[in-house]
Order: sequence, then C-alpha cells, then structure tokens
Amino acid sequence: MKKSILAACVVALLSTAASAQWKPAGDKIKTEWAEEINPENVLPEYPRPIMERNDWKNLNGLWEYAIIEKGKTPTSFEGQILVPFAVESSLSGVGKTVGPNNELWYQRTFDVPGAWKGKRVMLNFGAVDWKADVWVNDIKVGQHTGGFTPFSLDITPALNAKGDNKLVVKVWDPTSDGPQPRGKQVTKPEGIWYTAVTGIWQTVWLEPVEECHITDIRTASDIDRKKLMVDVATSSVNPSSEFVEVKVFDGKQLVAVGKGLNGQTIDIQMPEDAKLWNPDSPFLYSMEVALTCGGKVTDKVNSYTAMRKYSTRQDENGIVRLQLNNKDVFQFGPLDQGWWPDGLYTAPTDEALVYDIQKTKDFGYNMIRKHVKVEPARWYTHCDKLGIIVWQDMPSGDKEPEWQMYNYFTGNELKRTEESEACYRKEWKEIMDYLYNYPCIGVWVPFNERWGQFKTEEITAWTKKHDPSRLVNPASGGNHFQCGDILDLHHYPNPTLKFYDAGRATVLGEYGGIGLALEGHLWEPNHNWGYVKFNSSKEVTDEYVKYANQLYQLIPRGYSAAVYTQTTDVEMEVNGLMTYDRKVIKIDEPKIKEVNTKICNSLNK
Repeated sequence: MKKSILAACVVALLSTAASAQWKPAGDKIKTEWAEEINPENVLPEYPRPIMERNDWKNLNGLWEYAIIEKGKTPTSFEGQILVPFAVESSLSGVGKTVGPNNELWYQRTFDVPGAWKGKRVMLNFGAVDWKADVWVNDIKVGQHTGGFTPFSLDITPALNAKGDNKLVVKVWDPTSDGPQPRGKQVTKPEGIWYTAVTGIWQTVWLEPVEECHITDIRTASDIDRKKLMVDVATSSVNPSSEFVEVKVFDGKQLVAVGKGLNGQTIDIQMPEDAKLWNPDSPFLYSMEVALTCGGKVTDKVNSYTAMRKYSTRQDENGIVRLQLNNKDVFQFGPLDQGWWPDGLYTAPTDEALVYDIQKTKDFGYNMIRKHVKVEPARWYTHCDKLGIIVWQDMPSGDKEPEWQMYNYFTGNELKRTEESEACYRKEWKEIMDYLYNYPCIGVWVPFNERWGQFKTEEITAWTKKHDPSRLVNPASGGNHFQCGDILDLHHYPNPTLKFYDAGRATVLGEYGGIGLALEGHLWEPNHNWGYVKFNSSKEVTDEYVKYANQLYQLIPRGYSAAVYTQTTDVEMEVNGLMTYDRKVIKIDEPKIKEVNTKICNSLNK
C-alpha cells in the first residue's frame, strides 16, 4: 500500500512539473480564455454530443513531439506539445512550422481502466490535418487522410495486458503545396490567407464498447408527415440478430418510440403537435438509442434531433425564397472563419467556442456561413441549441481557374488530377456524413470563389443526391451554372444586385468587409487591411447600417439571403465585428441588432 501511494505521488509530481513547463509560444495577441488553459484538463467536455456514451477517457494534454525530415523516424523527441492545439499555434506551446518536406511525430503513454476489461477499446480522433498514421505499442493500427473529419480505430488487439501503452502518431501535411482540402491555410500567410495548421487539432479520446456496438446513427425528420427516420449502423457481421430501440423525449417525457430489426430504417411517428426547430425557438428532442445483440443490450448512446425542414418556393412575385418549416425566411448572418489567434483552428475552451455563436445571436442574425472550414462537433451542437442556421462550406484546395462573377460560366473548368478529385470527393462525403445529424445545417456549399472548382454540375448533383434534405449552393461567388438551389453573388463593399436567377434563390453570399484596426488587438500591427477602413466604432457602425439598409431595399427585388464579412478579424484582416482576440466589439451592438432583426424579419407575414 505504501509503495502504491508513493508511486501515485511521484506521478502527480512529475505531471505537475511537466505542466509547469508548458506556456503559450510566441508574442502574438491572445484571447482571455488562453489564461484559463490547464494542461492537465484541456477541453474536458465530451467531444461527440450527437452520439454520446457515458464511459470515456480524454487523451488531451501534454504529449512528446518531434519534427523531422519526411520519411525518417525520430530517435528522440524535441519537447512537449499541448494536444489538441496545432503545432504552429501558440497554445501548443511549440509555435513551429512543419512544412511539406517534414513530418510531425507525437508520442505519449496511456493506461486502460481496469473496468474496461473484456471490452473493445476505440481510439477516437476529432480531426488531424492532414495524413495521420497511428501505432499502439509499435503496432500499426490505422491511417487516415483528411484534415476536417473524425475517425475511430479499434486498438484492442494492440493493447498490453497490463501497464502502460505507447501511442505514436505521425502526421504529414503539404498545406498549399498539395491539392488536398485546406481552406485558408498557406505555407506563406498574407492577406486573406492564414497560418498553416498541422497535426492534431481536435480532442483525442478512448472509449470502451462491446463486440456488438453502435458505430453511427443517421436521423432525418419529415415535418409534413410528423415522422422521424433513424438509421443505426453497427459493428455486427450478422444484422439479423440485432434489435434497435429508439426513444424520443421532450425533456423527461417520453413522446415516441421506434423499433427495428435487420438494420432497417426505423420510422417513428411523432405527436401531431410536434415542436419545430427554428432560430426563434430552437427546440431539440433528446433521443436514447439502444442496441440488443444476442438477447441483451450491448450498447446505448444518447443523442438528440429536431423537427425541421429546409426548402425553397416561389413567392407571389415570382421570387424564389428560402424556407424553413414551409415559411419564407430571409437568412442573414456573418461569414465565420472560425480562427483563433492563440489556437488557430482550435478554440481555447468550450466557453470560447460558444462565444462567437452567442454574439452572432446577440447581433440579431439568424444564420452563420462557416467559411471553408469545418468545426468540432460541439460547435454544431451549440448552434443547434442556440438556434442558428448554418451554411457549411467545403474547405477549398487545389488551383484557381479563371473567375467569372456576374454571368453563367463560359470558360473552361479546372481539370483536377485523378488523385485530387478522389481526395475532394472522399473528404466532402465524409464531411456531409459527419454533420448530417445536426439540425442547424441548412445549406451545403461545395465551392467558394472558384477555388478548386471543377465539374460543378456533377458535384452539385452528387451533393444533392447524397443529402436531399438540405439545399445546395453550388458556387458561392464563383463560376455560376444553372444547377442546385441557389445563385450566390459576392460584391464588396456595398450590397448590389448584378445578376439574378428566376429559377433559384438568389443570395448575396459575401459583402461588407468594413475595417477598423484597433491598436493592441492586431495580429500584425503594421500590416493589416479591410475592404474599406475607418477610424472609429461610430464610423464603422454608420457604414454598416448604410449597407444594411441598402440590402433591405434589395430584398423585394430578388435577394433571399445575405452574408456579411465577417464575425471577427483574422490575422491581417481587420474587417471583423469583433477583434481577433474577441476582447473588443467594434460596432454599436444595439444599432446593429435593430437593423439586422429588421432584415431577418423582412419576409415574415
């Protein structure tokens, strides 16, 4: 007993000493949440709330790292990195560039709780950018490509019967030197292009499951028929022996039950007075999904869903309007890049993650366009709970062909290599599958401003077929084709209607970009820009209101949605409603909320 107590004390002292050595790297601006980082308790919240189990183990924290030439194996490690912050970020404690000619290696040890004996152990990664190889106890357990989607590995056969286990992860990311989806990352940041993000940037965790367990759930709603449709995927090789039960709750009250055998879709009849989800009343039903194999319940997960419907219709003036739950809604929100000065792709805390969404609601918006980035699962859950419609972009990559903005495209589309096209299709499908269950997502955006745009009509049809429950905006501000549900124009700085499609919803996918550089809150104090720049909050607010009133006048002429650039400053861009460090709101909030609310309610009848 004394030896075990002594060992525990030694481990605690070593852990405390290691934590004391960690500190943010560099001298760039930081958010207030950076001060709350505890290396021993980093992002402790369960990372997958759409399919949650009670028993799990967080592997975030200090790992060892090494950056070495591509193709070589490290003989030693350089120091510690705080997972899950990208190695280039301040909060990683490293702040180093990797580049396409090097690889980033991680190493740590972990133990498996004794209570998990006899269970399968899943190793889960929220996201790793871009190509990850994983070993447990020097046994290769898996590989994954794609910087924006989660993946899980069954590591049970590689685990030691007793004691610690060694986990090693190798990452390669060519950033802008490769054709893979990368969004705004480049090897040489400037202007609208930002710092590279390499490696683990979302939570890593372990989870015990039975041999027969749930691997995925897929939920859709039909408000016209008052039905929920639930598909449950499992690990079983013999689905005929499985029985799935889905319970739906309004708070603690059970309102509906559905059951299914043999992997069949479970149709659940909801009450006639089923509550609908919308930004003013974002009601969510909780769900409990239980799997029975061989006569006993082997897995149970908690989830949630919503009754809602995204569609379009032509109004009495012949203008195609976006609809939510069969009602016209003018969707209006900011372009949200999702970058952080201290964590880059990764918000310092869950409180920080929800902050931008809450401020978007406070400003009077009802929508967010998530711009060429995909967020951790918890971000979408916060949108579901707070009531924000999300337009989800596909992260861009590859080359930029010619750009035609205000006509149907007459040029030659980009011809991607076979490898590049396969990479795009794989990750876009994984993104859609990953985010399918989140009620907030109303629009898929495969391309932005012709960045990597190819086979537009084919990709649009493929996207729509893969998920017919959402609208598809084929090319935001890009090369336009008569396909999908939306024609999306960009115009800076002021709103104008230069092109119109009578057969689809016409939207202003980007405008604004009103800049204000505030000393003490700048990423690059001597090198920053906005589409237009002013010197005071009043000037910015007045210009914003002027543009908003111009937009309001364009709604009866044909616009059905609009996106203002942007939520926050990002690196050298100073055109945010808030500073990059989130410490200053740069506009008069009540005035902005008033005019935004007028726009969002413009189609209410």
